[in-house]
Amino acid sequence: MTILLSEPVTATSALADLLGAYSRRTPPRTIAVVGNAPMPPDPARSAAIDACDLVIRMTSFAIDPAALGTRTDVVVLHRGVIASPHTFADYTSRLYLLVEPGRLHWEPETIPDWWPADLGFVPIPNHEYTIALNTLLGLDSTTPTWPTTGTLATYLVTELFPDARVLLTGTSIIDAPAQTTFPHAWGPPVAVTPEHRLTAEATLLQHWSTTGRIELLP
Repeated sequence: MTILLSEPVTATSALADLLGAYSRRTPPRTIAVVGNAPMPPDPARSAAIDACDLVIRMTSFAIDPAALGTRTDVVVLHRGVIASPHTFADYTSRLYLLVEPGRLHWEPETIPDWWPADLGFVPIPNHEYTIALNTLLGLDSTTPTWPTTGTLATYLVTELFPDARVLLTGTSIIDAPAQTTFPHAWGPPVAVTPEHRLTAEATLLQHWSTTGRIELLP
């Protein structure tokens, strides 16, 4: 049997279709990207997150109905993650995307021992997204520098769904680009690794907010 495609399948179209399959609406009209920073209780913020068509969280995230909502449709993480009790909870109902910027340099293709044996994942293509975002940040992709997971996830969904309303919350980068540790809603703070350039990320995220590409949800 021959299947004729109306247009070529690209990394962008394939990822858009995949994320859309986990959305309440296809394509999603509203997307929440929820970072790991601790946030004070705010019922309105929590409700806004859970009301989105698609909710994306990062690495060792926390679920907090008082502050950060309860839904998780997509998890974006890396091999070095310290998993929280929420990272793999109900994992069969979620999509897991793996960021692999280290594969451009030294990171091996190894699945951690603690990874659920029946859980697959989808890599975020480096050439289409990591390198493209590095260029926007003014970073040299031939050197070991790359964006944080949250900024990459934000870039990804705004590229995949340019017409969607994208809410970004739970990030401390914009207000504190000079920080040397990341406070987390779950677990102790973690060090900002030398691969990141937070000032460049803060500038870009603020620009996206000013131009309407994203909305910052305080």
